[in-house]
Amino acid sequence: MAPVRFGLIGYGAWGSHHARAISAISGATLAAIAECRPDGRRQAAADHPQTAIDEDFRELLRREALDVVAVVLPTHLHYEVAKEVLEAGHHLLLEKPMALTIDQCDKLNALARSRGRLLAVGHEFRVSALWGRVKELVENGSIGEPLYGIIELWRNPYRLGSDGWRYDIHRVGNWILEEPIHFFDLARWYFAGAGEPVSVFAQANGKQAEHPELQDNFTAMLTFPNGRYAVVSQTLAGWEHHQVVKITGTEGALWANWSGAMDRTFHPTFSLRRMGGGAVEEIPIAKMTGEVYELVDQAEMLVRAIREGAAPAVTGEDGRWSVAMCLKAQESVETGRPVAF
Repeated sequence: MAPVRFGLIGYGAWGSHHARAISAISGATLAAIAECRPDGRRQAAADHPQTAIDEDFRELLRREALDVVAVVLPTHLHYEVAKEVLEAGHHLLLEKPMALTIDQCDKLNALARSRGRLLAVGHEFRVSALWGRVKELVENGSIGEPLYGIIELWRNPYRLGSDGWRYDIHRVGNWILEEPIHFFDLARWYFAGAGEPVSVFAQANGKQAEHPELQDNFTAMLTFPNGRYAVVSQTLAGWEHHQVVKITGTEGALWANWSGAMDRTFHPTFSLRRMGGGAVEEIPIAKMTGEVYELVDQAEMLVRAIREGAAPAVTGEDGRWSVAMCLKAQESVETGRPVAF
């Protein structure tokens, strides 16, 4: 079977990891990379000498042999570039957040449907051996009906990003869209059996009074039907990178944690424990886990989806929900009131 041919738009710090992941799987080939920065093109050519390197992403899109294109760019570029990818007839893997507005999300989903193309969104935690195992345990009823969850991140401040885009609120949209979006997606995924979120109440603050949009600390309570709820909390004022998921249910509880020197470490520590009937047990995790590994799992998932005509792990509709939850949370931060969906 011929390999699925990938194009990659963007070769910054995260784009280079996408390239490594695509190159690591047997069912795919990295056929082309588009990168506007000269130093990025030089690095891409050195890392992937058998791959075509383009300066303009439109040159890449004219390569008719491509099956799917991964877009790994600053947030404010997602919509326009993703739109052109779909219009060129390619399947699309779009890094989170899907777009800056709900209207943009709706337009991309409509375009993907009209062209018969897959639109997958880069919430790679859903293919994680660790966070995915939590989902399996919730789904198989190992803690009964989930009632409460907390997803917490303690980490270093964000890296600036190319040309400082991540600290430019006009390009990033808001900081809730930057990383808490992953945790909103996990909360919605874990509580899917309860129904879609009903409302969100959020609060945030930061160390720089002259830049209130740069929220070092953020917490939100996401409410689901029948009184179930999840807390999403993050601080950028800590150190290293430590993520915890705790879920309690009618018949037990789960506690998962992941720690590394940074989010992209290849040498993390992690564990998952379950309590049921008063006893606590360690749940084995099948393989190494972390974002750098999950990108490989994500690429493999997308290859299967393309070959089998199946839905990707995270669809455009899921991506739309993630953006909506973040935008409503930001509205709650600004108004000081709960906001309904």
